Amino acid sequence: MPSRKFADGEVVRGRWPGSSLYYEVEILSHDSNSQLYNVKYKDGTELELKESDIKPLTSFRQRKSGSTSSSPSRRRGSRSRSRSRSPGRLPKGSRRSASASYQADLKEARKEAKKDMLEVKLTPLVLKPFGNSINRYNGEPELIERNDIPHKNTQEKFHLSQESSYIPTQYSLRARREEIKLKEVDLKEETVVTKRPALLRTSEVTATQSKDLEFGGVPGVFLIMLGLPAFLFLLLLMCKQKEPSLLNFPPPLPALGDLWETRVFGAYLLWFLLQALFHLLPIGKVVEGTPLTNGRRLKYRLNGFYAFILTSALVGACFFWNVELYYVYHHFLQFALAAVVFAMGLSVYLYARALKAPQDELSPASSGNAIYDFFIGRELNPRIGTFDLKYFCELRPGLIGWVVINLVMLLAEMKEQNRAAPSLAMILVNSFQLLYVVDALWNEEALLTTMDIIHDGFGFMLAFGDLVWVPFIYSFQAFYLVSHPNELSWPMASLIIALKLCGFVIFRCANSQKNAFRKNPTDPRLAHLKTIHTSTGKNLLVSGWWGFVRHPNYLGDLIMALAWSLPCGFNHILPYFYVIYFTILLVHREARDEHHCRKKYGLAWEKYCQRVPYRIFPCIY
Repeated sequence: MPSRKFADGEVVRGRWPGSSLYYEVEILSHDSNSQLYNVKYKDGTELELKESDIKPLTSFRQRKSGSTSSSPSRRRGSRSRSRSRSPGRLPKGSRRSASASYQADLKEARKEAKKDMLEVKLTPLVLKPFGNSINRYNGEPELIERNDIPHKNTQEKFHLSQESSYIPTQYSLRARREEIKLKEVDLKEETVVTKRPALLRTSEVTATQSKDLEFGGVPGVFLIMLGLPAFLFLLLLMCKQKEPSLLNFPPPLPALGDLWETRVFGAYLLWFLLQALFHLLPIGKVVEGTPLTNGRRLKYRLNGFYAFILTSALVGACFFWNVELYYVYHHFLQFALAAVVFAMGLSVYLYARALKAPQDELSPASSGNAIYDFFIGRELNPRIGTFDLKYFCELRPGLIGWVVINLVMLLAEMKEQNRAAPSLAMILVNSFQLLYVVDALWNEEALLTTMDIIHDGFGFMLAFGDLVWVPFIYSFQAFYLVSHPNELSWPMASLIIALKLCGFVIFRCANSQKNAFRKNPTDPRLAHLKTIHTSTGKNLLVSGWWGFVRHPNYLGDLIMALAWSLPCGFNHILPYFYVIYFTILLVHREARDEHHCRKKYGLAWEKYCQRVPYRIFPCIY
């Protein structure tokens, strides 16, 4: 699958056919069959050029003359030819008018073109604004990079404002030997500007942070932090009723003293520390995450699946030692409150330590507002030594705890309903969700490219979601079946299993295709996939699973969520709360993805949306 080097709308320099002169052109389109670029010159001329006849703008600024290199002759002290005595140059004392200088330089350039390849530098004499795309890639400001400094790992980059995007309308053609003097002036100008990249980045972040506050801004996140814990307990209390009904809302509320038990909190704390210990074990491979704003790439140890195996062995030992796991079901509300208290305490700690974090370690989503940053997370990757708190909480205590809670509910159903074996509905719920968790832990590396890791900080939103919401809401179907049994027939069970497998295939294949493409876009196994090139250097998939809908993994997730709820029957809407909530969650996440991708890829994302119009569902735009 041949790759493109230049994106549509990108401003480059193209060679004029039959000559060795390069002028600024705009890329209009690319023919994948002939591998030719359709370009437009400043005078409106449109031509087709080969990729070898096109060069990026920065290559002209950063190219250095061979005379500046430390050749052997220079090291021996030999004299090089003086540039002031090159053929065709006027003496230093000569003074020419602007028009005469232009004509003489043009004649000299034509002579030099016959001897060797000549590249020209276009020097602006009159500046004026040009459209929406010149000096802007895919709707984003052009990056000016200083990568001609040796032994420098990080490159200074910054954005030019839209008002400063100009193009020259008249040009002075100068020979390449004289271009060295012009480059010295350019380097001085760039040095003046690049002395303040950090200030520009800070002001850019501040401008971004003053906008785009998600979740309803400060009032919205404040209400979410107050409402989520209360809503969680209302759901659990309603589920424990023998005849749950919206007419009996709210359910009888227990005394606060009945919800808190120190021993339960100690058991929850022990569970968290046990999973932390498993995470610190030196087993599993170590991989690098995505590059951060300061150029660093953090390392992560992938041993979630091993932690799951060790936890399973520990649960098996509890059966062998006759440990009463039914205790978790009997104190389920107390465990939920313990998790809420722990998540709140962790959020306070995270915000306090983030106040001392360097600027380049803060989350792109942080705003500077205390309430909003407490919710969304101020620090992007809070670590204690090499222990990454956010990465650990994403998959370990909550996700593995979800499986353990489901197993407890299976045992509780047998005890509460005096059954010799669990019901078919309970077996399906446990099996479906066990497959989901094992798949997530087996493909743990895919977590490193998610929005949770690369964009959101670690605050109340992720702490509460990972440690409270996942284990106590995602296990809601199993919790419901303990008090509200549903006898499921095998034909119905077969249909539910088929639906679950359908969702899982879509979910896993879509994610696998995406991860494989991110790792190696030139993989021969992906040669059949069609892409849209972007100015960031990345390509957008427009075929395969990602040509079906924009988020096929979300579609598979929703199908699986429905399969988890169907075994509970249709007597009440409570077990379907997860499907309703998950649909709202994924639609909101899809909107966040759309916003970030549109901002990042610009015009290329617009073309992608035209090629793949459906967002999550193939029949709904």
